[in-house]
Amino acid sequence: MRRLNPSLVVGGVIVAVIVLMALLSFVWTPYDATLVNPSGRLASPSWEHWFGTDKFGRDVLSQIMVGSRTTLFVGVVAVGVAAVIGVPLGVLAAMTPRWPSELIMRTNDLMLAFPALLLAIMFGAVFGASTLTAMVAIGVASVPSFARVIRSGALQVMRTEYVLAARAAGRKPLPIAARHVLPNVTSLITVQASVSFAIAVLAEAALSFLGYGTPPPTPSWGRMLQESQEFLFSAPRLAVFPGIAIAVAVLGFNLLGDGLRDRFDPKLEDRR
Repeated sequence: MRRLNPSLVVGGVIVAVIVLMALLSFVWTPYDATLVNPSGRLASPSWEHWFGTDKFGRDVLSQIMVGSRTTLFVGVVAVGVAAVIGVPLGVLAAMTPRWPSELIMRTNDLMLAFPALLLAIMFGAVFGASTLTAMVAIGVASVPSFARVIRSGALQVMRTEYVLAARAAGRKPLPIAARHVLPNVTSLITVQASVSFAIAVLAEAALSFLGYGTPPPTPSWGRMLQESQEFLFSAPRLAVFPGIAIAVAVLGFNLLGDGLRDRFDPKLEDRR
C-alpha cells in the first residue's frame, strides 16, 4: 500500500476546510454578511467581530464565509463547463484521423491566446458583469487545458493491446471511447479539474476586483480586496483577511492537484 503524498493530505485538508466553511455559511454566520451598520464601521477585531468590520459596518468574517460559497460555486461550474467541452474534444482529437485531429488542436491552440481573465473581461463588456458571465468565461478559457491533457492520455490508451484488439474486432469508435478510453483517463480528468479549480478561484477574485465578477451585495473575496484599497494604511486587515483566504484556497487546490498527479501517474511513482 502506497503512502499518502504529503501534498495530497495537506491540499485535501485545506480544500475540506473551505468546503465545510461554505456549507456552514448556509446555516450559520456570526452576522448577516450583507447587513450594513454605519455606527459600527471599521471596528477593530474583537470578541464581538473576530475579523472586525468593513467601511459599511459589515462583519468581515461573515463575508469571508459567504464569499467561500461564491468562490466554490464559480469554480465548480467553470471546471464543469471546461470538462464537458474539453474532455470530448481531447478524446475526439486522439481517435480521429490526422487532419481532423490537427484542426481540433490548432483551434485549441488559438483559444490559448485568450487567458481566462482577458476572456472574462471581454464577456463582461459584451454581456454585462455577473457571476454567470465569469463562470462561462473561465470555463471556456480552461477548455484548451483539458483538451490537451486528455488527448495526450487518450493517445496512450489507443496504443494499448486491448484497444487494438477491440478495433481489430470491428468495434466502433464510440463504444471504444466509452468503454476503454474514458475510464482510463479519469485520473487525468480529476487532476486537471483540481488544477483548473485553483485557476478559477484566482480568476474569479481578479474579475470581482476589477468589477467584472460577482456583483454586490453578494460577498466576494475579490471585491473585498477592491473595497479595502482606500484603507490599506488605516485598516490593512481589510485586505489581509480576504487576501489570505484567496492564497490559501489557491494553495490548497494546487497541492491537491499535485498530490493527485503523484498518486495516479505511475511514471512519477517509478522515478522515486
